[in-house]
Amino acid sequence: MPPGAVKTVRDAIFWQYAKLIAKSAGMGIESKESRAFQMSTFKKLQSGEMHWSTTIREYLRERENPNECVYCGAEGKLTVEHLLPKSCGGEDTTDNVVMVCAECNSKKGKKKLYEYFTEKNRDKVPRIAEGKYLKMMYELNEKLGTLDIGKKELTEKLCPKCSLKQNCIDEGHENKLTVYCIEGLFR
Repeated sequence: MPPGAVKTVRDAIFWQYAKLIAKSAGMGIESKESRAFQMSTFKKLQSGEMHWSTTIREYLRERENPNECVYCGAEGKLTVEHLLPKSCGGEDTTDNVVMVCAECNSKKGKKKLYEYFTEKNRDKVPRIAEGKYLKMMYELNEKLGTLDIGKKELTEKLCPKCSLKQNCIDEGHENKLTVYCIEGLFR
């Protein structure tokens, strides 16, 4: 769960990105040092002192291991995987695709990224996929006008329209701001 400082969908995206940066820096997910670093990074993103890195970083990382599945690391023939499935409004663009093995592509199917990497294994979301996904989710939520929806407005503005509401119920955080709020409106 995100800390109390996360009050809007925008904040939820920034918090996930701050966690991603900490993970990329080799910090443990739950250490005090990591949480402090995450909070500092989150505040910098929130204030505009720090900006998204360009997508070129993800592009270059993808090219480092062109025959390796982004999700599981298996080597061999890869297929195009849409982070936000086309059936949910995901576009056929480089910002929305990664290369994965057929097995991972089949397992993920029509699920969104955080829906696929559930609460139990969310710390295993690959950096390449999550970096691209968060930037795209920011842009899509900006277009929908949902970035500034806060905790108080969730139950009336987001939850009724969310395709992932059952996930929140199953995981015990119904009507709370989670990663599902980032992607749940895209069906």
